[in-house]
Order: sequence, then structure tokens, then C-alpha cells
Amino acid sequence: MISKLFAKKRSFVAALALTSALSAGMASAAVDEVHFLIPGGAGGGWDGTARGTGEALSKAGLVETVSYENMSGGGGGKAIAHLIETAAQADNTLMVNSTPIVIRSLSKVFPQSFRDLTPIAATIGDYAAFVVPTSSKYQSFEQLMKDYKENPRSVSVAGGSSRGGMDHLVAAMAFKAAGGDPKRVKYVAYDAGGKAMAGMLSGETQVLSTGFSEALALKNAGEVRILAMTGPERSPAANDVPTLKELGYDAEFTNWRGFFGAPGLSDAQADEYAATLEKMYTTDAWVEVRDRNGWTEIFKPRAEFVTFLEGQEQEVGALMKELGFLR
Repeated sequence: MISKLFAKKRSFVAALALTSALSAGMASAAVDEVHFLIPGGAGGGWDGTARGTGEALSKAGLVETVSYENMSGGGGGKAIAHLIETAAQADNTLMVNSTPIVIRSLSKVFPQSFRDLTPIAATIGDYAAFVVPTSSKYQSFEQLMKDYKENPRSVSVAGGSSRGGMDHLVAAMAFKAAGGDPKRVKYVAYDAGGKAMAGMLSGETQVLSTGFSEALALKNAGEVRILAMTGPERSPAANDVPTLKELGYDAEFTNWRGFFGAPGLSDAQADEYAATLEKMYTTDAWVEVRDRNGWTEIFKPRAEFVTFLEGQEQEVGALMKELGFLR
């Protein structure tokens, strides 16, 4: 963009004006356009991550044009298949995803894996949380677990993933750590976190297993109570929410979220996207979005991201086998 400006105005005055503007903190966009493909509905963790990242990139001047497309279906498989099928026209598309791409690939929910895409970077970590409406009788996670251990069928758990998916897996892990039978979790699956939250608020379920950042927004609006979260320590964004570990339960979980390009995306383009996301971390716009959502930064670009995903397959697969979700 800088070269275009000089081509139009080669005078000394124009050059001086541009130099002054840059020194005042204006930066040219690193990327012309990014179209975020979101494999779930509005209000879920993928949706919030894509829109929050797009907001930061746009406000920081790192991307000129940002657009979004929600494409639910098949546990995320519909969006993955679409990105693969339209690869030749998808150079400007970044699909958001997270731990479920590993879980659902292992579970054969869809035939593809991260290897069928172009991994760009892992960008954030979001802890899981257990949420109830403010009108709920449950004031603590211990009270919830007391009822569950007495009668597992009396507690229904909502989640924005399929049975055996991440929200189910996290609930089973936490309930097992608290002394309950993880195989008896009464799990109600919804299409994305926003619908799961609505189901819980309407009374269809007693508790919601979801991302911490998703829960924060409704907590701050006074609609829900967060009983516990899965981070190693309390979050500054909600210091009144205890961790499972401090309650005495040996359970911790971080859901990474990141971005993938279409298969066949050139290394130069993939590197450019990864570099732009890395620049985002240094901006005030990103700090605002990150802190508002209670996210943790876990930037892992390109090859490092692939190595991380390979490790995830081993770790998550072992946990799924332990809990009976994978043979």
C-alpha cells in the first residue's frame, strides 16, 4: 500500500506527510482481505473467536476487509468439506477450529483431519466452564456433584458438541475427577454453544458445559452463574469463579483455538497469515478483545502448530479411550 501511495504522489510534500503519519502510529494493512469460515452457529466459541480476531485485525489496521460466514452441520464437517471443495477459490479464507477437529476426526464423525487442510496457527486457549442459570438451586459445583452422585439421571448437561465431543468429554472428565461415574453423564447435544446456552436458560437442562469465554459474557450480563472452570488458576476476568483443582478435583483442560487455510494454500500465503496473526498480539485492539473474553495466548505458527496437533491426537485419544468414548 505504501508503494501505491508513492506512485500516486511522488512529491516531497506527500512523502513527508506519509512519513509523519506512520511515525504517529498508522500502519498499512498486512493483508487485503480475510474471510472467516465458522463451522458452527452464532454465539458459540468458534463464532466468538473468529469475530473477536477479525475485530482486532481490522481495528489494528492489519487487514483491510474482514467478512464472516457461519456454516453449521456435521459437527464442523460441513465447513471442512466446503473449504476443501472450494480450495481453488479460497485463498482469502481462514477457518476457525479447535480441539473438536481432533476429537471428531478420531471419532470418525467426519473423514477429514487437520492434515487435509493448511494449518496456519493456534492463537488462543479457552478454558472450559460449568454454568447454571442465576435462578438455579445450585450455588456451587460441589452441590451439583452431590446430586449427580446420588442420581446421575437427575442432572442433564447441555453442550454445543455431539455426544463424545469436547463438551461431553470435559464434563465426563470433571465428573470423574469429582468421584462420579463418567459413563453415566446425561448429555444433551446442541448445534453450537449458543443453542446449548439457550437450552439451559430455558430449563431444558440443569447445567451447561461450555467455553469459559462464552460463559463470561452471560455472567457479566447477570444471566448465569459459573460454578467452576478448568484453568490452572482463577482468571482475572472472573476472579470469583473457582477452578476444579482448588475444589480438590484433579482435572484441568484448555481448549486451543486457531485457524486453517484451504488445502494447497501456498507457503508464502500461509506464512503471511501466520505473521499477521503474530503482529496482532502487539496491538491494543487485541488486548481489549483478549481481556474481554478471558482468553489465554498460545501462539503456535505453521510447523509448530502441526507438531502440537499431532501431540493432541495422542493425548486426547488416550483420554477418550479411558472414558470409554473411543475403542
